[in-house]
Amino acid sequence: MKELILNADDFGLTRGVNEGIIRARREGILTSATLMATGPAFDDAVVRARANPALGIGCHLVLTDGFAVAPPKEIPSLVDENGRLPESLAIFVTRVSSGKIRTKDIERELRAQIEKIRRAGIEPTHFDTHKHTHAHPRVMNVLGRLARELGITRIRKPVENLRDSWKSMRGEAAASPMQLAASVAVRAVSSRFTAISRKYGLLSPDYFLGLAVTGQLGTEALCRLIDTLPEGRTEIMLHPGICDTELTATGSRLQQQRQMELESLLAPEARRAVERFHVRLISYRELN
Repeated sequence: MKELILNADDFGLTRGVNEGIIRARREGILTSATLMATGPAFDDAVVRARANPALGIGCHLVLTDGFAVAPPKEIPSLVDENGRLPESLAIFVTRVSSGKIRTKDIERELRAQIEKIRRAGIEPTHFDTHKHTHAHPRVMNVLGRLARELGITRIRKPVENLRDSWKSMRGEAAASPMQLAASVAVRAVSSRFTAISRKYGLLSPDYFLGLAVTGQLGTEALCRLIDTLPEGRTEIMLHPGICDTELTATGSRLQQQRQMELESLLAPEARRAVERFHVRLISYRELN
């Protein structure tokens, strides 16, 4: 059997992103989203999530870019005096790898984000992270401990087979060098990730797609991925949303790309591909 999770990252980033995600669920084939506790439109996302209970909602945990949830004085090695997180993935990885960021500060911030989402009445289906920071073994160990303690045992494994992603890279789809490098870097720590997952009893889909072609899944590209899904459970990561002035002001690298991926999820061709190949659409709730 082929089962597919279509997950939208960055729920809570802007109201336009939130609206796009809900449209992709109501009118399209989206099954899951991950909520940013640090997002400027967090409250709006919570209201929309409550009104759409069929949408699986996980935690999109943030350790780089933006402001932390925990007070700065409680996580001084992770943030500056204003509570701002490291501004880029490269800076975060360098600091965490060198030991400049303390493990207890990472744990306090992740716990604060999870607790904020739960206080809002959302019981998370799973974890993933902004920029895939949980691929770093130190972060993954922290998240594994929290997952076991809090009873949230499903997690994204952001390791993809580049051959599978390249199946979509014709026409409008093209992987950027940065995203290819990220995909290769994650694959390098795949065995550590798997070992830590087993240690803490964490579950992930069998396959993951979307990292190398982040923001590039137009309708044809998404249909090609669906057409060539392997047997088992696959997650495809997407970033749908409405491109407006609020999104532009965030400085997000993905702008019109979010609109394109929204249109892909709404496209009749994508739904026909799901039906043609007898793909069962699921969320992380069904991952057992």
